Amino acid sequence: HAQAAAGVAGVIKMVMAMRHGVLPRSLHVGVPSSHVDWSSGGVEVLTRARAWPVVERARRAAVSAFGVSGTNAHVVLEQAPEEPGGAAAVSGPVKHPVPVVLSGASTKALDAGLGRLAALVESDGGLGVGEVGWSAVQRSVFGHRAVVVASGREELLEGLKTPVVSGVAGSVGRSVLVFPGQGTQWAGMGAELLDMSPVFAARMGECAAALSPLVEWDLLEVVRSGEGLERVDVVQPVTWAVMVSLAEVWASAGVRPDAVVV
Repeated sequence: HAQAAAGVAGVIKMVMAMRHGVLPRSLHVGVPSSHVDWSSGGVEVLTRARAWPVVERARRAAVSAFGVSGTNAHVVLEQAPEEPGGAAAVSGPVKHPVPVVLSGASTKALDAGLGRLAALVESDGGLGVGEVGWSAVQRSVFGHRAVVVASGREELLEGLKTPVVSGVAGSVGRSVLVFPGQGTQWAGMGAELLDMSPVFAARMGECAAALSPLVEWDLLEVVRSGEGLERVDVVQPVTWAVMVSLAEVWASAGVRPDAVVV
């Protein structure tokens, strides 16, 4: 028995089952008990793995622990919706450099982490820079940090030997996002990011749809062409949309501001 880790093992098992669309078989079960009338209800023991059908609703599963010691726990898991900018959006080749941020509780721990990541990248030829960068921002953050910037696997492996930045972080302050007003824009602002960042493009699309009934111009066309930015009634909404979309990009990278100044 896995003791205290049994619950988290069950949660991990069901999360992976949801991700891969497979109902795993029940371990160590040969023939289901004859003391149960399995034909009388909708419950059965899975003696073999089977496909988890895709239906209109999200997949759901329960992980239970009804222990002999009196511990009673029941967790219901639900399949998370796909998010723009999630792991699916960062797989494959990248069009721009990706920062990979690593940290450790000490210099020794940080160096060991860099070495483990390099070994993982070398051993898994299908692991892309975007996936590595995405995974890195999901991890706990410690004081000793290193940043590697890379556009491809070879550049990443070389950077793990000599990070762009390495040192001890200062005291953690509060994070604040500032939405600047008119006068900070320039022609072409955000145009390149529309092609580089699926997160930015998705949020800009939502802003364009929201503005469409209210204005006679198209947000995305203005951003790409730069035409109309001399008009106050154009530049103000455009600047707002770019700032909202940039905030979404930061959020997708794990940044959660304590305040927003508009």
